Amino acid sequence: MARTAEVGAGEPAREGGEGPAEAAEELRRGLRERRIAAHRGAERVLARPGFLGTLRERLALLDGAGGLYDLDESGDMYGTGIVEALEERVAGLLGKEAAAFFPTGTMAQQVALRCWAGRTGNPTVALQALAHPEVHERKAFSEVSGLRPVRVTSEPRLPTAEEVRDFEEPFGALMLELPLRDAGFVLPSFEELTEVVEAAHERDAVVHFDGARLWETTVHFGRPLEDIAGLVDSVYVSFYKSLDGYGGAALAGPRTLVDEAKAWRHRYGGTVFQQFPTVLSALAGLERELPRLPEYVRHARVVAAALREGFTAAAAGLPWARVHPDPPHTHEFQVWLPYDADVLAQAAVRQGEETGTLLFADAWDRGGPGLAFTEVNVRAAALEWTADDVRKAAAEFVERLPGVNGT
Repeated sequence: MARTAEVGAGEPAREGGEGPAEAAEELRRGLRERRIAAHRGAERVLARPGFLGTLRERLALLDGAGGLYDLDESGDMYGTGIVEALEERVAGLLGKEAAAFFPTGTMAQQVALRCWAGRTGNPTVALQALAHPEVHERKAFSEVSGLRPVRVTSEPRLPTAEEVRDFEEPFGALMLELPLRDAGFVLPSFEELTEVVEAAHERDAVVHFDGARLWETTVHFGRPLEDIAGLVDSVYVSFYKSLDGYGGAALAGPRTLVDEAKAWRHRYGGTVFQQFPTVLSALAGLERELPRLPEYVRHARVVAAALREGFTAAAAGLPWARVHPDPPHTHEFQVWLPYDADVLAQAAVRQGEETGTLLFADAWDRGGPGLAFTEVNVRAAALEWTADDVRKAAAEFVERLPGVNGT
């Protein structure tokens, strides 16, 4: 989700001929730099995503890489060797015949869906209005791949089986983002998901999962990855969103589809000469982070409940606050508060700078007049936090908001 609320409350604009928009943008950049610095310097955070680390810290991810793959083997060339090993590993985890490594998820999904369009004879892709291709990819489906996206629903949730079954025009593929990030990392129940897939198949459409964060859905669904991915015809997964790799993605599905996808990967410029550092980081994520994700999800529920309790305890100065979804469906969720985004962003940074505890490390977005939200990511660093720690940090954050306790 685009992050725009970075202007520090009360910070003056620079003098000179600079207009309000330019001054606001400069303040936004400054606050973002302060937030990143506060995150790096904080003693306590809920997550330490690798992409915010230094180059030296990122390279340390490959320490012990000899335990992930035989480093005496020849390097990969245009998708051979270690790349093929990762593809085989992912296909096995997802219970699919084959998988193809891609440098980006945007490319992987376009290739998958254009391949399906050639097979179904229908370039129309049904999806949710908040799905990643609709919000974050600059109309890549239509501009680059000749696909025609149509919106099954604009509600902040996945479409229902009834909506899919009753949609007014034919479509060749249904794409479902799991979890739906921009709606709050939300998921349906496994039974609801099964019904949606069946409804699409009844219409002779294929179903594709945008599973960038599929790795973290097993606790909510109460099913292993192969059962979840087994519902659909193809699935894409990311290696950096949940697994903290350097980048990269994989498309998994029938072998004939994957073979065709590799041909299109070449045409799209995605068959990179050597990719072993990124692939090694993906293998590290599968080995080290994937087994811990269920623990993060369970602790996210503890953190969310403690935040809610902390805000409730400060009710005299905070008349309305929400955790969404409640309880969280994954180890990521949203927090909504009744203030302008820039006010909340400033308070979050101040807490980190003044206390060494950065409760809200992500940016804040405007959600409506006097209302804003941020995303909370619960990872290994959060496991050190007790519920009391979270409640205390929530109270300290609220104290830095205007109008609370006389501030």
